[in-house]
Amino acid sequence: MDSKIWVMLGLLSMLWGGSFFFVGVAVNELPPLTIVTLRVALAALTLWGIAFAIGLRPPQSINVWGAFFGMGLLNNVVPFILIVWGQTQIASGLASILNAATPIFAVVVAGLLLPDERPTPLKLFGVILGFIGVVVMIGVPALDGESKLLAQLAIIMATISYAFAGVYGRRFRTLGINPVITAAGQVTASTVILIPITFYAEGVIDVSSISSITWAAIAALAIVSTAVAYVLYFKILERAGATNVLLVTLLVPVSAVLLGLLFLNESLQLIHLIGMGLIALGLLAIDGRLWLRLKSALV
Repeated sequence: MDSKIWVMLGLLSMLWGGSFFFVGVAVNELPPLTIVTLRVALAALTLWGIAFAIGLRPPQSINVWGAFFGMGLLNNVVPFILIVWGQTQIASGLASILNAATPIFAVVVAGLLLPDERPTPLKLFGVILGFIGVVVMIGVPALDGESKLLAQLAIIMATISYAFAGVYGRRFRTLGINPVITAAGQVTASTVILIPITFYAEGVIDVSSISSITWAAIAALAIVSTAVAYVLYFKILERAGATNVLLVTLLVPVSAVLLGLLFLNESLQLIHLIGMGLIALGLLAIDGRLWLRLKSALV
């Protein structure tokens, strides 16, 4: 990846890191499915507004819309529900650290399904090291009775869904669709899927009881951490591949943890930081370049 891609990854990590903070604010007053549905619906309106403003129009192909629904399910509906529900039980900082395991699963999924992204021995080592980090964070704290193991496993399941989404999203490169349209299409499909599910499970919310702070968090979650973020995501996916785009989740915990510590009065245990360090080492091995430089320096 060139320097421009790394800058885009850094920006995307800040946008997605903020999402854990915004969800952490919203879950105090809104149920999980309502948050997810508002997130994708407002993001869809924002993205279609941008698309029409720059002269783009919705695709007419049924195959393309079928791909949008598949991507929306894997990249929005399943992981968003799992993450938001998980954050009703655990801190946003810990949720973002568990989410950092996404590239580990991406290496496995992409290696199995994409011929041009087969894992190297160094990547396999990174996967093993990363798995150890995840086990440290989930397994060791689970020994006490207050660890919310099920919530942590929900975040891990979300990362697996993201990994499959990264592989699935590769098809948009061959379809030649503008990243803004791809982002708008997937959140629109997600909205269509989620609206009936949310009404059935949670009913209609009492709008008058929701504070302005929560509405501001929802707006930021939808516009900044979803609409803008997914345009960047699809640009990086198109140019750098499924495994590389998901390396962004290594950078996400930094901004998410800082926001959680500063504004949500959250704290992390030492074991969580150790787990994050092991995941970081695993992702550095997956990326490969630092390890190769060290090897060259020692030879």
